Amino acid sequence: MTTPIPVPPLPARRDLAGPALRAFFNLAAAWGLSADQERRLLGMPGRSTYFRWKKERAGAVPHDVIERISYLLGIYKALHLLFPDDAQADGWLRRPNDAPLFGGRSALERMLGGQVADLYVVRQYLDAQRGWG
Repeated sequence: MTTPIPVPPLPARRDLAGPALRAFFNLAAAWGLSADQERRLLGMPGRSTYFRWKKERAGAVPHDVIERISYLLGIYKALHLLFPDDAQADGWLRRPNDAPLFGGRSALERMLGGQVADLYVVRQYLDAQRGWG
């Protein structure tokens, strides 16, 4: 009879908040986002909450914010796998795109729509471009 291998518990959301916020604000800097764009991508937290997160890079973070950051990190990673140059990868977000999903607008414009689904579809599009979708 074999002894089951203990599985460590998943990290609690509060344990993910610090690393997620640090990663988000590093990504936002790489993309040259404004505070308003950052807030919109995070789901429009209150200004005081947003500025506390930005200053402390920690704090209580709702589940949907963790989900949003997860999609954004996936978008960032996919872009850096698709494009060999960092400036090209980060710049892609702002370039107009003729793909039906974007209708001539940039991916960033789509992502700033405010819904988690806007982030999801951009992530899905990039995964498909990589051959993962």
